[in-house]
Amino acid sequence: MQERLSSNEFKEYAEKKAKHITSAKNIAPLLEHIASLPHIPSHFYSDNGIHIVAQDKTLAQKHHQTIYTLATQLKPWRKGPFFLFDTHIDSEWQSFIKWQLLAPHCNLEGKYIADVGCNNGYYMFEMFLQGEKLCKKIIGFDPSGIFKCQFDFINHFIQAPITFELLGVEDLLAYSQAHNQPFDIIFCLGVLYHRFDPMNTLKILSQSLRKGGELILDTLIYESNEEICLCPTRSYAKMSNVYFIPSISTLKGWCERANLYDFEIINLKPTTTQEQRQSAWVDSQSLGAFLNATQTRTIEGYQAPVRGYFKLKKR
Repeated sequence: MQERLSSNEFKEYAEKKAKHITSAKNIAPLLEHIASLPHIPSHFYSDNGIHIVAQDKTLAQKHHQTIYTLATQLKPWRKGPFFLFDTHIDSEWQSFIKWQLLAPHCNLEGKYIADVGCNNGYYMFEMFLQGEKLCKKIIGFDPSGIFKCQFDFINHFIQAPITFELLGVEDLLAYSQAHNQPFDIIFCLGVLYHRFDPMNTLKILSQSLRKGGELILDTLIYESNEEICLCPTRSYAKMSNVYFIPSISTLKGWCERANLYDFEIINLKPTTTQEQRQSAWVDSQSLGAFLNATQTRTIEGYQAPVRGYFKLKKR
């Protein structure tokens, strides 16, 4: 979206887009099933995953099979893990590893926060706890119907005041304009290399921030001292939707063009099979099958995945 919409116009647009997604993916019955689940008063905490504990364990046990069966219907679970009463949803990604790396660099209390490409909301639940439940607002953006279902399923029991919008990064600026409120912090984790136009994506993120606002960015990095970018021919580590993997200097240049400065490298680290691996909750291959025998190259022959974690500010 490019034009500026009023609050009512944007609401109508967002509702139409959400309706299209739920209809096209036929997830409306799943959302209805989730909404009809029993209310089981609970609390949750973070400890190498999100743990949800029922106040009435007998009631939780009574509905164990229903909860477990629905959780399996919501596969694939990419982000997690979640420990929902007696059900351990062992996700493909051990997402707490990334969060523990980022958390010390994030001051979330009192902040208006966006999580772009939020998946099932795992990081938003971590943010809620990190901000000692005092975040001004947390809003997730992801146009995936199944991830919306997973979020609703988990939050049915957590009841955290977090909003999930079936919208993409391309809608972020229009959203902030329609609500007349730019964001204090935007998280964009594992999204940039999936975009056809990464520089325009960074501009949208920047324009959606208030002056002095922060972007927490996680993206694949091509290890080189040159200002270059890897553009995979057909796929990267079996991902056909990876288009641009920049060197650090290239990424910094992109960010400066988007009015994002104070380029801070939080961490650079290889993605390993300890963090991303095959799981019964995914039912597909994972990182181990996408690398060569020594795990030093992808099966296409490119550098093995290295992720960069960055913190930037809008001037």
